[in-house]
Amino acid sequence: MRTIAKRSLFLLAAVWFLSAALAPVSYAEYDDTDVYIVKPGDTLWLISLKYQVGLQEVIAANPQIANPHLIYPGDEVYVPLFSTVKRVEQEVIRLVNIERARYGLKPLAHNWELSRVARFKSSDMRDRGYFSHQSPTYGSPFEMIRDFGISFTAAGENIAAGQQTAQSVVQAWMNSKGHRENILNASFTEIGVGYASGGSMNHYWTQMFIHP
Repeated sequence: MRTIAKRSLFLLAAVWFLSAALAPVSYAEYDDTDVYIVKPGDTLWLISLKYQVGLQEVIAANPQIANPHLIYPGDEVYVPLFSTVKRVEQEVIRLVNIERARYGLKPLAHNWELSRVARFKSSDMRDRGYFSHQSPTYGSPFEMIRDFGISFTAAGENIAAGQQTAQSVVQAWMNSKGHRENILNASFTEIGVGYASGGSMNHYWTQMFIHP
């Protein structure tokens, strides 16, 4: 772990190539919802895909549904949108692709499922009071990505804590050799970014990179 001098900011980077029971997932807070009216043939899983939100988050937002496997036309389903958090995460991705373009690299495609994993990692660091690639809940980032059902042949993770804005965290990562190498790794093709506010550091950031 390295610190940025005179500031309570933390950074850590990991990279892994050619890798060898799903961990419990805690519910992440959301700041707004949409109300979806169930149509014939709908399932909560299909609704979650439509909104690009995790199924577990949809289930957690709908305690009035006694059996998540049974929904009926006309039912109201509350879908967490994470609008504020997603705007911050998308800004990180935009800034990362600007940095890649400066070095003649192709932009990373946003993988919303990978952002969901990264968001859980940031929330886990906040809620469990640690700062490490190794999570007491999910294990290594590589185990975590696989356990969430995402396959890859190469993967990397950058984490940070304390930076208040997307611009400041991307700048901090670019000023650090290991993190910069992940951001500018030509073998990575997809990115997910997860942000969580609160906790002792106030702001927690996770970048996950993969090549399928």
